[in-house]
Amino acid sequence: MPPSPVTARIADGVGSIPPAEWDACAGTGNPFLSHAFLSILEASGSVGPNTGWQSLPIVITAADGKAGAIAPAYGKTHSQGEYVFDHSWADAWERAGGHYYPKIQVAVPFTPVPGPRLLLRDAALAPALIAGIEAVTDQNRLSSAHVTFVEEGQLPLFEQAGWLVRSGTQFHWQNHGYGDFGDFLGELASRKRKAIRRERERAVEGITIRHLTGAEIGEAHWDAFWAFYQDTGSRKWGRPYLTREFFSLLGAAMADKVLLIFAERGGVAIAGALNLIGADTLYGRYWGAVEEVPFLHFELCYYQAIDAAIARGLSRVEAGAQGEHKLARGYAPVTTWSAHYLPDPGFRSAVAEFLERERMAVEQEQEFLGELTPFRREG
Repeated sequence: MPPSPVTARIADGVGSIPPAEWDACAGTGNPFLSHAFLSILEASGSVGPNTGWQSLPIVITAADGKAGAIAPAYGKTHSQGEYVFDHSWADAWERAGGHYYPKIQVAVPFTPVPGPRLLLRDAALAPALIAGIEAVTDQNRLSSAHVTFVEEGQLPLFEQAGWLVRSGTQFHWQNHGYGDFGDFLGELASRKRKAIRRERERAVEGITIRHLTGAEIGEAHWDAFWAFYQDTGSRKWGRPYLTREFFSLLGAAMADKVLLIFAERGGVAIAGALNLIGADTLYGRYWGAVEEVPFLHFELCYYQAIDAAIARGLSRVEAGAQGEHKLARGYAPVTTWSAHYLPDPGFRSAVAEFLERERMAVEQEQEFLGELTPFRREG
């Protein structure tokens, strides 16, 4: 008897899927892919009506009747909050008489953190899930589907399906078994080592640094962090992506995965950085301040994150998108990946040519940036 055909369905948001089924597909290593995190985005109004992010998770049901594969997909009416920039593609498609939006985005909203984008309890369902993404795009006559910050191990699945692959660059810190921050500094060139020590000393003059996690975090801390986040969000994006309720819900549901690093002067918080703790990675996400202090951004977001990762035995720190200034702080360039489905042959061909040129430029840039890291060079 031939196997039963596999069908994909679009669920009514992450919140409509049982948490145990979602997390059985997503695993527990990356907190951003958890049912808790993604459903908090919905429940807080950070995604949903009037945000340009419509939650449309695509689900393949396994033989046992439960979700066997899920794509955290969204219908997008703009390209904000993605960190893989396709505005030029949108402009070209619109000039040609098409409508680029809405499009399908398989991603964690507002979160440039690499990880699996095909959430698989049954790995054999991966091709069917990709086909499901394509079917949603084709049947709704959408311009494109984009899978951003996908882990490198899943790229072959998309390449086999004929998707275009795009590369980018982030800067991550790697823990080479350091016992403390001094061990890390010991691997740097003398001049760089001294520069970091000076930065750290200046950043904390008259300031107390506090690390808060779990039950230590209360609503007063979220009120303070909200002020920091609003300041940064209004300067970067015009208006913050996340709502105030998001942070309260995050603290209620995922406090054990949260690390808040506060800088206080006279007992009053003046700056803070929000991190999430994964199985082997500390993820730096948001930062803000209500007082300008030289080098405090580097201290809270980069150096304190390294301290925390070493203390927890984590293998790396991922401190967000872009930022060549991270190089001097011991964060090295790594390649990030995305995959793109463009049904129109002409559009696909034009984008493929662009990506080939871009990929060569990214490789050359990374080779150059790799020479700028502060680590000692033998000889």
